[in-house]
Amino acid sequence: MNQDIQTRAPLYEALEKFRKQRVVPFDVPGHKRGRGNSELTDFLGQRCMDVDVNSMKPLDNLSHPVSVIREAEELAADAFGAANAFFMVGGTTSSVQTMVFTSVKRGEKIIMPRNVHKSAINALILCGAVPVYIDPKVDVKLGIPLGMELADVQKAIDENPDAKAILINNPSYYGICSNLKAIVEMAHKNGMLALVDEAHGTHLSFHEDLPMSGMEAGADMSAVSMHKSGGSLTQSSLLLTGADVDPGYVQNIINLTQSTSASYLLLASLDISRRNLAMRGHGSFENVARMAQYARDEINEIGGYYAFGAELKNGGTIYDFDVTKLVVNTRGIGLTGIEVYDLLRDEYDIQMEFGELSNVLAYISIGDRLQEIERLAGALEDIKRLYAKPETEIESAEYVSPNVKATPQEAFYAEKVSLPIHETIGRISGESVMCYPPGIPIVSPGELITAEILEYIDNAIERGCSMQGPKSLDLSELEVLK
Repeated sequence: MNQDIQTRAPLYEALEKFRKQRVVPFDVPGHKRGRGNSELTDFLGQRCMDVDVNSMKPLDNLSHPVSVIREAEELAADAFGAANAFFMVGGTTSSVQTMVFTSVKRGEKIIMPRNVHKSAINALILCGAVPVYIDPKVDVKLGIPLGMELADVQKAIDENPDAKAILINNPSYYGICSNLKAIVEMAHKNGMLALVDEAHGTHLSFHEDLPMSGMEAGADMSAVSMHKSGGSLTQSSLLLTGADVDPGYVQNIINLTQSTSASYLLLASLDISRRNLAMRGHGSFENVARMAQYARDEINEIGGYYAFGAELKNGGTIYDFDVTKLVVNTRGIGLTGIEVYDLLRDEYDIQMEFGELSNVLAYISIGDRLQEIERLAGALEDIKRLYAKPETEIESAEYVSPNVKATPQEAFYAEKVSLPIHETIGRISGESVMCYPPGIPIVSPGELITAEILEYIDNAIERGCSMQGPKSLDLSELEVLK
């Protein structure tokens, strides 16, 4: 990274210059710098409305950037060690899907862990590519899926030498990292592209003690959620590419689905946040890691809970661990993570990132303070004292091994019939069902529905999981292939 150039924020600077010019707007948006919608202006503020503008020559165009947006993207590429960077305004969903669309076409294979985010599977529905799933191992005690073992990756490659790409999570929602560099090298050795879903790894590029980033490992493409740990506005993301990926083709793929009316609020937030990370990220994430470790120590001192960390590393399924992730296993106090999540929000005004059957996750990042960590630890101690139950057996993970009978696209667009969910055993699903967050499907289009899957869904609903995917809002029915 060239620190000398990272002090600039060209898109933000251009917006500030434009704001001060007081240009008369005879273009969209129709609120006309907020004058036409005073209630919204009162809510968001005049300065925000002044820069909610349309693409124009001084401000460049995201669909074909040639000036200030392009300069801002070049600075982002330099900051993250990439050959090229693309500003994305459809969230990291759009970044992940662009990686898939760039790499595979209808009928072509892509190797991926089964615990991928729903955005990757939805990309397969759209483009018609064929998934080759690697079943992740599961830590039964903690109830979490683990990383990909190299032997499993090699087996998938050997059995599918015609696959075009491999998708890797780095890290998972739980902070688990596979041996990224080795998997990238395996992909390249076999003529496959290495794609990295780095939605939860924006910070990896800014401290040497954190796990290796996708670009550092030599990946071809990496999807980075700047709005998660990077500090930009929600829905803003980066797509990073290596030197061997054609940036013109990637831009064309992006333009197939990305809005032609990109929000300059999102774009400016990417530019400003990139500069902040480049100038202050090292110290910021060192502090984040320190706070997360302090939280683990305090929570583990309570007893009953287990806030796990780098001690899990085993060189295989947990090759590395992102120490900024604060995941608390709640089984020892007899409560699910969902129950603790709800108690923290409803009784203590603490909003966690998510709760699932075994764990609750606090997302620690650059905006957190030590006093808030202490408040969380105090609330967890209180919950244990007031609500703890005898420990009971809980489902092992957000994952059920799939039996794929049709591609996601074939199943999604096939003729389907809606049946009561408990009458679907042995049928092929035409829909996804998932707990959200984290958004990892329990069953996806094209997969066989089993008693195990339905039991898992029932258990998740009973314990308060937020379910998404099916047309049936109460999950009483599920669409299956005729």
